[in-house]
Amino acid sequence: MTHESLKHQPVKKVFFQYFFPSLLGMMLMSVNILIDGVFIGNGVGSEGLAGVNLAMPVFSLIFSIALWIGVGGGTMYSMHIGGDDSGKARSVFSLAVTSLLAVLFVIGFTGYFNVEVIAKMLGANVDTLSYTVDYLTILFLLGWVIAVEQLLSIFVRNDGSPLLSMIALGVTATVNIGLNYYMIFILELGVFGAALATVLASLVGLLVLLLHFFKKQTNLRKLSFQWSWRTLRSIFAIGFPSFLAEAGALVLIAGYNLAIVGLLGTQGVAAFAVVNYLHGFMFLSFFGIELALQPMISYYHGAKEKTRIKESVRIGEKVSFTLGGILLTTGLFAAPSLVSLFGLESEEVRKLAIQGIRLFFTGYLFIGFNFVYMTYFQSIGEIRSSTIIILLRSFVFLLPLLWVLPKLIGIVGVWLALPLAEMLVALLLIVFTRRHVISH
Repeated sequence: MTHESLKHQPVKKVFFQYFFPSLLGMMLMSVNILIDGVFIGNGVGSEGLAGVNLAMPVFSLIFSIALWIGVGGGTMYSMHIGGDDSGKARSVFSLAVTSLLAVLFVIGFTGYFNVEVIAKMLGANVDTLSYTVDYLTILFLLGWVIAVEQLLSIFVRNDGSPLLSMIALGVTATVNIGLNYYMIFILELGVFGAALATVLASLVGLLVLLLHFFKKQTNLRKLSFQWSWRTLRSIFAIGFPSFLAEAGALVLIAGYNLAIVGLLGTQGVAAFAVVNYLHGFMFLSFFGIELALQPMISYYHGAKEKTRIKESVRIGEKVSFTLGGILLTTGLFAAPSLVSLFGLESEEVRKLAIQGIRLFFTGYLFIGFNFVYMTYFQSIGEIRSSTIIILLRSFVFLLPLLWVLPKLIGIVGVWLALPLAEMLVALLLIVFTRRHVISH
């Protein structure tokens, strides 16, 4: 019935049926990251906060691989459903789960036996090394749980249950709050406890998602496994832009950490940790737009409904600008209150973090718009165009700006690197791409 509603209901109605659960689900999942920061800041201190922030690229790597395989598989799944081939759709799901577990086993095994070396490569020093190692150890051993929950969430959404997907992520966030408090303040396990709490909460969310497989009307109820290198290549090819988008966050964190530690040392990294925790919370809301548009556009593409695809893109644009404006306004006016959540004792770190939020958040005016077009191209299988958008915003513009601007205008240049990179990509899309897509 859900797939029939995609075909017959007004596009606007379908978009919001997917968008609100996707947005809330992403926001609830990002609460996990934010809660870690709040509890670690108050229960361990600014050095613990900085240490965890240095480990965040590995969290981003695990999450990005889940998105890579999940969105790639989910897109193919919806295309096959749109083309009335439910058997192939189910086979895509089986391949996606198998390949995700295989990739994460290799990463976890390699990372666990080289954990201290990796921590130092990420910028850990004498002050932060023990905290970074504690967090990384749990991620390498049990990070696959976080990834599988995210992958299942995407497939459950594509199989017509966006509400259950949201509920599972909400349960994860709620359990994570309780476990974080218990691990850090009662058991006094510090950063190790915070990482363990995140994984255990994801396990509970994973169990909630498994309820979908007991529904009579679900296509995923009957599993089928047909090994196909061609299908596997398609999953990885179509999902690659999602991997790059989240891997861009890995580059962002590592690049910012290195730029700031050179300018201001551990205090600067602690200030960026606050900005980055908040950014993780805000940024994932834009994935809500992607996760709403992807099942729709993939299905419409499979069903050859071009008019509905164009309408979906227009709605995505409006929602992205609205969401960006709300997040920027929140940052401008609520920065001191947001920083206070982290219980920082140093006034210098507080001032740096407040300045960072107000400048960094201007990028939200453009991020959503760029995501809409990345998702559009990805959802119709035009991977090259989607990949170019991500390479421009995450690497081609961002890294040179992070290198040049701090030399010219100091810490202000660090905060403005991301907004300027996103603005340049949005301008290029408006000039060269938008008219073609809307009139296509």
